[in-house]
Amino acid sequence: MNKIALVDDDRNILTSVSMTLEAEGFEVSTFNDGQSALDSFNKNMPDMAVLDIKMPRMDGMDLLQRLRQKTTMPVILLTSKDDEIDEVLGLRMGADDYVKKPFSQRLLVERIRALLRRQDAISGEVVEECEDTKVMNRGDLVMDPLRHAVKWKGRDVSLTVTEFLLLQALAQRPGFVKSRDQLMDVAYDDQVYVDDRTIDSHIKRLRKKMRMADDEFSAIETLYGIGYRYNEE
Repeated sequence: MNKIALVDDDRNILTSVSMTLEAEGFEVSTFNDGQSALDSFNKNMPDMAVLDIKMPRMDGMDLLQRLRQKTTMPVILLTSKDDEIDEVLGLRMGADDYVKKPFSQRLLVERIRALLRRQDAISGEVVEECEDTKVMNRGDLVMDPLRHAVKWKGRDVSLTVTEFLLLQALAQRPGFVKSRDQLMDVAYDDQVYVDDRTIDSHIKRLRKKMRMADDEFSAIETLYGIGYRYNEE
């Protein structure tokens, strides 16, 4: 039974969403602010967190930043803003997905399931030998899907599930262009709709993390209007 942490200062959302998730077979913990959630996570980390952005004591962005210092567990952000600033910023900070309020609880459940399936596959629940599970060496890049491990020039790089899958998809065929639509298919289930900006934000975050290991990292090339490709160095 997967453990889901739901963090939101709206008690109606905490009650209704937790009931829906429990009916779907999840174990749910609820928190009405980021600080109380973080205190709990320091003792017992859930399998996934769903975070509202605007909360007292510690908002969702601050909590996300703290979490990304020590875990790559999937994180979905909830936002009520009409503009895209919070969503893009959240993705660049390491969120795996976002859902705008008001939202369909069925859609939220599908996105949770999609991220957990990918997390299970990468963490070793799927162990059959295939191209997606073999250790991959591409020049200075080494990726071990079963251990969710990435090294660049011998240095460890910590990636979220979505970032890992995007890098893996690009590096599997160096020099070949992947369109944004193709990368969406890699990173998301068919039931989950995302737009081009979501993929772009993940790529920007991925590049930033790789450049923390090597400030001259340039293996991921943007082809404007087309997509991205990995150039083996």
